Amino acid sequence: MSNKSLHSDLDIDALIDDRATRIIVCCGSGGVGKTTTSAAIALRAAERGRKVVVLTIDPARRLAQSMGIEQLDNTPRPVPGVGSDGAERGSLDAMMLDMKRTFDEVVLSQASPEKAQQILANPFYIALSSSFAGTQEYMAMEKLGQLHRDAQASGQYDLIVVDTPPSRSALDFLDAPERLSSFLDGRFIRTMLLPARGPARLMSAGIGMVTGALSKVLGGQFLKDLQTFVTALDTVFGGFRQRAQQTYALLQASGTAFLVVAAPEDDALREAAYFVERLQGDRMPLAGLVVNRAVVSDHAELSVAAAVAAAERLETAPSDGAGVTAGLLRIHADRERLVARQQALRERFAAAHPQVATIVVPALAGDVHDLDGLRTVGRLLAGPAAEA
Repeated sequence: MSNKSLHSDLDIDALIDDRATRIIVCCGSGGVGKTTTSAAIALRAAERGRKVVVLTIDPARRLAQSMGIEQLDNTPRPVPGVGSDGAERGSLDAMMLDMKRTFDEVVLSQASPEKAQQILANPFYIALSSSFAGTQEYMAMEKLGQLHRDAQASGQYDLIVVDTPPSRSALDFLDAPERLSSFLDGRFIRTMLLPARGPARLMSAGIGMVTGALSKVLGGQFLKDLQTFVTALDTVFGGFRQRAQQTYALLQASGTAFLVVAAPEDDALREAAYFVERLQGDRMPLAGLVVNRAVVSDHAELSVAAAVAAAERLETAPSDGAGVTAGLLRIHADRERLVARQQALRERFAAAHPQVATIVVPALAGDVHDLDGLRTVGRLLAGPAAEA
């Protein structure tokens, strides 16, 4: 299905061909095709000569399935069928964020082996690294920073494509450095650290009263585990906090491009407006908007009114087949109404955000489940020139 008739001023090929573009972040609400868009962009970039790794933070398994990989994990894995078999061919690896494993890697890299094992076995650490609110976003920042540092050191990748979680939480990782700093610098954390940081003769009396009271309420082992965990946070994750701030600065840098992905629906475009305004408010480099799954007109010369009028005439006709033809005309009328409604929604968004470049991608007849499907999406993302 061609998209030549649809508005297009977002040049995806120019974006991925620009070697200054090192990171592309796809964000948007759930169910708008964000994971497929990320994978299609990564594949197209690889087949145009880039050395790409695509990182998904979305727990859905669609990315692995469409790329022919049985399972994605925290280690980049080559995508079968995409490789450097020519001067203009790049490479493509894919991975899925494992927040627990990434958290463990931070501990192992920052602490001595003995200290690391104490932290990894600590019940508070296990709870934090597995299910604490915001951990996924913190670790997304850490993993993105790791990938970028490794890419710079080894040259293995020259483009990182990030597929973020669905809904507004997709932008929570932008707050990760500040939220982590607030947590580590909070009054409770600082109080728990006083025995380790302050002169014992000045702190022991007051802190002894506090810890003694807590021990009676919570139990001695509980308090010991908590103090061990808090000390680990201070000694181990101070470096993570600094790296998260560096990654935040990286996201603001000129080599990064954010793509907001939406569907041509009222709720999805309202969410897209939120993403656009948040990115602009945080001075993040916004490349544009991808509107997925748009319905296009097959026979625009036949208006809704004309189709309905013809259907009404046929429905009163005695001839065989008139009912079938009338039904098809009504389907056409319904489709044209949907086309007009979607176009009105896109025009309303464009009027509110005229500076946002946009590409509108037509809906496909079926789901994308393999590399050929991703290549088709990539061509549609590239716009009319790629379709010609």
